[in-house]
Amino acid sequence: MLSIIVPVRDESNNIQDVFDYFNNNLKMVEHEVLIINDFSNDDTLEKSKNLIIKYKNFKVFNNLKKGLGGAINLGIKKAIGEYVAIMMADQSDDINDLIKYNNLMQSAEYDAILGSRFTKESKVNDYPIQKLILNRIFNFFVSIIFFNSYSDYTNAFKMYKTSSLKSLRPFVSESFNIFLEIPLKIISRKMNYKTTFISWNGRKKGISKFKIKELKSKYLFTLFYCLLEKILIK
Repeated sequence: MLSIIVPVRDESNNIQDVFDYFNNNLKMVEHEVLIINDFSNDDTLEKSKNLIIKYKNFKVFNNLKKGLGGAINLGIKKAIGEYVAIMMADQSDDINDLIKYNNLMQSAEYDAILGSRFTKESKVNDYPIQKLILNRIFNFFVSIIFFNSYSDYTNAFKMYKTSSLKSLRPFVSESFNIFLEIPLKIISRKMNYKTTFISWNGRKKGISKFKIKELKSKYLFTLFYCLLEKILIK
């Protein structure tokens, strides 16, 4: 079984689409979708609880520690599938890439499938130019420090073997930087992973929760925390 963790905050206008997105496109994949409400100020939680009455394979949990880090940690704890994928509620990730991830995981003994939006085969639409420039600079910097050619460390959309993912805990990152912490731990501990190209489309509804100015220090903290771990586990 595949467990899909979807953190949500203030997604009232989008939550129906989130349910439909998975319900309509994963009929051939045994799965569960874990909706993790991250302290929404609107009626996202109430709508989600109402939707699971008629949508099978969905579960709703209320985050106990505010922030994406807390939401992801709770999702990992609650996941019962052999594999775990993390996807955002904006539906920017291609469901066909999720199916590809799942097939790759079943084809060999991988601990993780690490997708990249920035390869020759990738298709990316409506990525904000300022965010794109900063993304590519930071990811290049990470590659140099970790002597690794992977090109999209900060992307949330990846898949993990559940037992391998749980072995990496605790995760200390509190926000979007958890998506940097997890793959760096995978790489530092020399786990078995495969990289592949994926597609990405800009959000159509709602407002992005990603704030570059607020997250710079968090990403740097996670980067040096993981670098220290890499040095210590040699």
